Amino acid sequence: MSKSGDFGIIAIACSTGGPQALHKMIPMLPGHLGVPIVLVQHMPAGFTKTLADRINGMAALSVKEAEDGELLLPDVVYIAPGGNHLEVTTNRAKNLIAKVYNGPPVNNLRPNADVMYESLIDVDVGKILCVVMTGMGADGTKGIAALKEKKEIYCITQSEESCVVYGMPRAVDLSGLSDKSVPLDKIAQTISKKIGG
Repeated sequence: MSKSGDFGIIAIACSTGGPQALHKMIPMLPGHLGVPIVLVQHMPAGFTKTLADRINGMAALSVKEAEDGELLLPDVVYIAPGGNHLEVTTNRAKNLIAKVYNGPPVNNLRPNADVMYESLIDVDVGKILCVVMTGMGADGTKGIAALKEKKEIYCITQSEESCVVYGMPRAVDLSGLSDKSVPLDKIAQTISKKIGG
C-alpha cells in the first residue's frame, strides 16, 4: 500500500490533442496510485463517455465519466462529462465528491479546468498534483495560481515538443507555476514517482 506521498488528489487538464495524449499517458500509469484522479478534457457532450470507455479498456486504473454526487475513489480516473463543469466537493464525512453541473461556460469553455482547480481550494485534502497537457489557450493557469496560494501543490506540464498545441502548458510555464516540464511519454512516470506509487 503506497502512502501516496501525502497527495490527496491528482487533477489533470488538457484540450486540443488531449484525447490522443490521454490514450498514451493513462495506460502508462500503475494500477495503484492511492488517490482519485479528476480530469477536464475540453469536449462537447456525448464524446467523453466513449473516450473514458476506450481508455478504461487499455489502462490498469479504472477510467469513467464523472457522475454528479458520486464518491471519488482512489485509483479511478473521473473525466468531466462533455458540456458540463466538474468540481470536487466534500460531504459531511469529509469524503471527496464529484459535482457535475451544466453551469454557464467560463471563457467559452464547459468543462473548464479553472473551475475544477478552483474548487479544490476549499477541499480538505493533502497536497494536490496538477498536470497540464496539450491544449489551446490558457485554461488551468488561473485556477492553479489561485490553488497555489492556498494549498501545497506540485505541477507537471507537458513539454512543448510533445504537445499538439503548446498553449495551456505554455501559459502555466510562463506563469512560473510548473514544477517540472516533461515530454508526454514521461508524464506517467513523473506522476508515479511523485506520488510514490
